[in-house]
Amino acid sequence: MADGDYVIGGIFPLHYNQEMPDINYTYRPAAVKCNGFDPRAFRWALAMRLSVEVINQSGKLLPNHTLGYKIFDSCAYPLTGQRAALSVLNGPFQAHAPMCSSASPLLAVIGESGSAQSIVVSKSLHPFRIPMISYFSSCACLSDRTKYPNFFRVIPNDDYQVKAMAQLLLRYGWRWVGVVRGDHAYGLFALQGLLRELKGTGVCVAYQEMIPLLYNQQKALEIIEVMRSSTARVVVVFSAEGEMTPFLKDYMEQNVTGIQWVASEAWVTASVFTTSKYYTYLGGTIGFGIRQGQIPGLRDYLQMVNPVRYPSNPMVQELWEALYGCSPSPSLSPSRPLLPPCSGQEAILDQHSAYMNTSSPRVTYNVYKAVYAITHSMHNLLYCQPGTGPFLNHSCANSNNVYPWQVQHYLQEVDVSIAGETIKFDWKGDSIPYYDIINWQKGSGGNIEFITVGVFDGTKDPGKELVIQEEKIVWAGHQSKVVVSVCSASCRPGFRKAVRHGEPLCCFDCVPCDGGKISNQTDSIDCEACPEDYWSNADGTLCILKVVEFLSHDAMGIALMVIAVVGACLTAAVLGVFLHHRTTPIVRINNSELSFFILLSLTLCFLCALVFIGEPTSWSCMLRHTAFSITFSLCISCILGKTLVVLAAFTATRPGDNIMKWLGPKQQRFIIICCTLVQVLICAAWLIAAPPFPIKNTQAYHSKIILECSVGSQLAFWCVLGYIGFLACLCFILAFLARKLPGNFNEAKYITFSMLIFCAVWISFIPAYVSSPGKYTVAVEIFAILASSFGLLFCLFAPKCYIILLKPEKNTKQHLMLNKK
Repeated sequence: MADGDYVIGGIFPLHYNQEMPDINYTYRPAAVKCNGFDPRAFRWALAMRLSVEVINQSGKLLPNHTLGYKIFDSCAYPLTGQRAALSVLNGPFQAHAPMCSSASPLLAVIGESGSAQSIVVSKSLHPFRIPMISYFSSCACLSDRTKYPNFFRVIPNDDYQVKAMAQLLLRYGWRWVGVVRGDHAYGLFALQGLLRELKGTGVCVAYQEMIPLLYNQQKALEIIEVMRSSTARVVVVFSAEGEMTPFLKDYMEQNVTGIQWVASEAWVTASVFTTSKYYTYLGGTIGFGIRQGQIPGLRDYLQMVNPVRYPSNPMVQELWEALYGCSPSPSLSPSRPLLPPCSGQEAILDQHSAYMNTSSPRVTYNVYKAVYAITHSMHNLLYCQPGTGPFLNHSCANSNNVYPWQVQHYLQEVDVSIAGETIKFDWKGDSIPYYDIINWQKGSGGNIEFITVGVFDGTKDPGKELVIQEEKIVWAGHQSKVVVSVCSASCRPGFRKAVRHGEPLCCFDCVPCDGGKISNQTDSIDCEACPEDYWSNADGTLCILKVVEFLSHDAMGIALMVIAVVGACLTAAVLGVFLHHRTTPIVRINNSELSFFILLSLTLCFLCALVFIGEPTSWSCMLRHTAFSITFSLCISCILGKTLVVLAAFTATRPGDNIMKWLGPKQQRFIIICCTLVQVLICAAWLIAAPPFPIKNTQAYHSKIILECSVGSQLAFWCVLGYIGFLACLCFILAFLARKLPGNFNEAKYITFSMLIFCAVWISFIPAYVSSPGKYTVAVEIFAILASSFGLLFCLFAPKCYIILLKPEKNTKQHLMLNKK
């Protein structure tokens, strides 16, 4: 405490733990006992004291006036913080002062560190309209001007921190993270903000655990077990240094390693964790730290503090006990009688970083900025020009009776530069958002050093705020590779994510894309269908043109072509044999003219199979069906004529019967022409009404396009086949009736057998044709044409050729008439 013309207050967590008194309501409870002296917080308090002293000595600010201060301990606990706030207001010397006689003796408060404490302190000061500037309370909840109209801060709002953390998690692909928070408003609002920022980003929270405000080891061990058993290797922690200290002690005792810690600004630069024992478990920690700055003369000022210089200050005594583990004045420390004595003049070393960290002060620098923000506001208030003031009738404040709300008005408008950094507040009381990205690395002495590896500048455009020097980072376990923390490994292109039932979206299975669908990105939610003429490649990553397939001149096509040509040549050879031996009895007796017609039509039947091979076109589709139907109709018509002649010749029973005059050559030709003409008319009607045409069949095979001929009219197609079948059946019936008629060479037997084969082939063709896909449909049709053609050729002409070529002695009239009755 120091008197001055204008007094400001300071509330610091000089102890980080407390013991609650036994409350049984039978007697007045004792005061809360604060334990665990915090040299770091003591440095903050000394920074405030130094700043006030420098301002009073310089005379540049508040000339002819002095600034006083009151500093109290909050013990890092809201209830104690409220008690500290009331103590700051009242003080030990105001007990008998007249009430409300003038303006408040306290014009502003610097505090508190924890958000929970700041909430309580701000509400306690609000009725008195006393402004407060926090140096370490970042909870977004404190930006609510309706609840905390007197609250300002020189640390960024947590909304910016959680935004930065979300960007960090996304940058390194950490999709499966755990969150540990303190049991206070800071932890609660930070968690809510992080969940809000992560919504829709693909990052999932594996677990949410809370460290009790009054530390409980059993609960802490349960949290540690959750961290150990979880597959999440990254843990985000929103907590204060006070509760993290005992928690990390238990964490190290459980020997849990391999976790990548992401620290909030509340503990990422806590000097208490810099000793070498923490590195194995916390090395590689990354987090967002408050912007650092330099405070002139701070190091020398801290080194001047010792028990000899301040023998009556119990805080200095506790500082020595914390730094050296000894008691400089045993009489002043009855609570620690077991500590060995020391002189109190020991040199403060650099290893006492919790107290002597002046190379890169952060929270300490915030305290420094807060003091100067208040001082500049007071300076502007005192040197207001009459008639230009901000109050009623443009009046200025009375320098002899300054009210805190007047100071708050100027504090809201302050805009000052300190060491190149601008200090000003927005309408919510928040300062400019800026963070250093801190990485915990191993120093030369084995201790932990806080290395700045990047920045987050909230004034930049969205998406450009985070700037990181990747090569400078050391990750957990002293690794140079980024820790992997995912519930499920990413689905590579060609796969899609299938969410597991009852689990978060980050936990999924990778399912291959179905045929015809692709995914060309990692972690695709769905597969995209390829266009109609495209199909997916084997990996499912690219749409490629479907293979166009038709009965081409490949191995199967060439084989069928060769068979067709061989059949045509063989038929032509038989025709040549018959022409050469056309005067012999066996040729003449079997109606040589009809035999020639049959052989010519069979040659055309073999050759029409060639039209079916090759890429379908409009002309080839029309030609292949009509040529096939007409040539076969011609062939069967000729066989029908021969059958009728045979039947008539062998059924003439009386001499003088003249039945053959009705089946002379002219009548035979007429029958052939009429039977063939019917088929020609059917084909003509077919081509006029609905001709065959080429199509792309994409249904038979999903991965292929089958080029084939559509028959156009199914009725016409089956009429054509039906008519051929009708002629063949008629032939078969007539030949069957004549098969046992007398004669040494009754051709009806061979016609019967040939028609039997012909019908069997085409009856088998129907189901094979219907069930065969793609080019095999055409192959089946060609096979039916060739098989039936060969059947007719061999059955009708092989026996005759055998006699003509190999048994010429039987090719005589006497032999043929030998058994004729």
